[in-house]
Amino acid sequence: MPDIEQELKLLAEHNIDCVIIGGIAARAHGSSHETSDLDVCYARHPDNLDKLAVALLSVHATLRGAPKDVPFRLDAETLRHGLNFTFDTDLGALDLLGEVRGVGGYSECLKDCIQIEMLGSTFNILSLDKLVVAKRTAGRPKDLAMLPELEAILEYERVTGVLPGERTSDDTNS
Repeated sequence: MPDIEQELKLLAEHNIDCVIIGGIAARAHGSSHETSDLDVCYARHPDNLDKLAVALLSVHATLRGAPKDVPFRLDAETLRHGLNFTFDTDLGALDLLGEVRGVGGYSECLKDCIQIEMLGSTFNILSLDKLVVAKRTAGRPKDLAMLPELEAILEYERVTGVLPGERTSDDTNS
């Protein structure tokens, strides 16, 4: 069973520069869709890659779907030579993207992101409009299934000016 809360704490404890994308970002914006993994777009500067390698090693990260006998060195150099990685960890599935299709890299994801306090830390969350673009560009059935709800939330925010974290029970019941 994935422990997304522990994965978020891991990123915070290691001060990883990242933006939360995917299902957790959708939930932060008010989506009702469940997710079983954590997806982040990570900064690719050397210090962050070093911190990321240490964090991943601490939870015994392995490449998801790769045969167990395929050698894989998890270090900053390997991360520098790759871009997008899907890992299984002691905590669950963790997807690290150096670039988000339709949006761009970390800098582009960071622009206009929202910040949310969770678990005693502040997390950057991909903006809703960029999340919609990313889901549409990915084009997978599970991403396309989320679009009507995400677009409705986006329209609600545009019409009312109410953003995530500012909603009250009156907003959600009207």
